[in-house]
Amino acid sequence: MYFNDIHIIIYLVVGLLGCLAGQLVGMLNNRFANHKEIFSKQAFKEMKIAYEPHYIFMALISIIYIILLYVIGIDIKNWYANIDLIAYFLLIPMLVSAFSIDLKYEIIPNRLVINMLEIGLITTFANGIFNPNGTSIAFDRITGLFVGGGIFLLITIIGGLIAGKEAMGMGDVKFVGTLGLFFGIKNILMISVMSFFIGAILSILIILFKIKKPNEYIPFGPFIVVSTFIAIFTPETVLFNVLWFIFSGEWFMKLIYR
Repeated sequence: MYFNDIHIIIYLVVGLLGCLAGQLVGMLNNRFANHKEIFSKQAFKEMKIAYEPHYIFMALISIIYIILLYVIGIDIKNWYANIDLIAYFLLIPMLVSAFSIDLKYEIIPNRLVINMLEIGLITTFANGIFNPNGTSIAFDRITGLFVGGGIFLLITIIGGLIAGKEAMGMGDVKFVGTLGLFFGIKNILMISVMSFFIGAILSILIILFKIKKPNEYIPFGPFIVVSTFIAIFTPETVLFNVLWFIFSGEWFMKLIYR
């Protein structure tokens, strides 16, 4: 049985990998948040003693993996054509981890960002070597690293000068910069715009429903993660057209002159 030209067995294998990745996220989140060692004999011993199934993470990542496989597809003959798919499979658990850690502890751990950076660099250079348009892709991704981080750093500096306090954590700056390695200039710009748009709407709702007070810190990482997932599963042209429609005021003009 095939779905989108992919055999069901492959979906089952990918779903199982998602379960394993979800369990790993659940086991490592606390260690990331508390800046503990990840790959050491003591770390494995502690995780073995404290082992418990993390069903929510397992189910969530498994479902995301299967949907991603269906949307992007897989090339069985040419493994290098799947570099971006592999990159997303490695990135998704770290996105879920960043979301849950920032939501709970209000930090995005450096170790997590470094792991993302390492994978982003490897997949970027793999694209540069094996992809027919590799040079332009690699250049776009490397530039995306500096553009994404630069935008958030600039906002942090300007916001800090205006508000007199840190407007955004440096973890967010490093996080978005690293995401630029996976998405390139255009997509990281759209992710940045979406994250502020989604963040503004949800922050207003959070304050209105008195979940948090106006002077309390609201983690920005989850908004970045949600925007990143939207960018992964939405075609670039569709996403650009939607954002253009929203921010160009086109909808407002149609509302007035209808």
